[in-house]
Amino acid sequence: MAFMFLREMIRTYRERDPAARSSLEVLLCYPGLHAVMWHRMAHGFWRRGMTLPARMLSHLGRFLTGIEIHPAAKIGRRLVIDHGMGVVIGETAELGDDVYLYHQVTLGGTSSARGKRHPTIGNNVIVGAGAKILGGITVGENARVGANAVVVEAVAANTTVVGIPARPVERRSDKLPGRKPLFDAYGTPTDCDLDPLLHDLEAMRAELSQLEARVGRMARQTAAE
Repeated sequence: MAFMFLREMIRTYRERDPAARSSLEVLLCYPGLHAVMWHRMAHGFWRRGMTLPARMLSHLGRFLTGIEIHPAAKIGRRLVIDHGMGVVIGETAELGDDVYLYHQVTLGGTSSARGKRHPTIGNNVIVGAGAKILGGITVGENARVGANAVVVEAVAANTTVVGIPARPVERRSDKLPGRKPLFDAYGTPTDCDLDPLLHDLEAMRAELSQLEARVGRMARQTAAE
């Protein structure tokens, strides 16, 4: 079982990271893989009620990799943590399969109350470097979270969000029926408007220009009468 897990993880890293030149390199030099290995051991202890050994293993994994994953967090298959330094995954966080996280990502809580307070991440989600996803919210499958975004509301499936606070942006490629979601490095696509606030301001400016033109026409008609 452990061998199958390692083989699958190494293959995933080699497929997704063009810098990975050999399986041995991935096994020895990729802290994201090491962090998930430590978490698997810690999570096993946690599920058996051995919380102190679980926390100790988790702490050791954090010391060795710079990646902090609470032993109670639920992680699906083929999680890739690229670079990894500074990643934090909270106690009640849940990650689906084929999730891709970059460095400095935080899956955190917004409350000190017990219970579900960390996000749930769907399958095939990419979270860019420095992004913060906070609270017991859900990020739907195939979603993309841009670098440095701060997400405090649920993200629908197949949606890309950017900014602070994160807001959806329209993607041209998403309109093509049956198209498989593309891999977007750092969760930031190149085929969309990356500043939704600027887009809204431009729309407001266009609407204001139309209103000014309308008022001008009405003034001229009144003067002619």
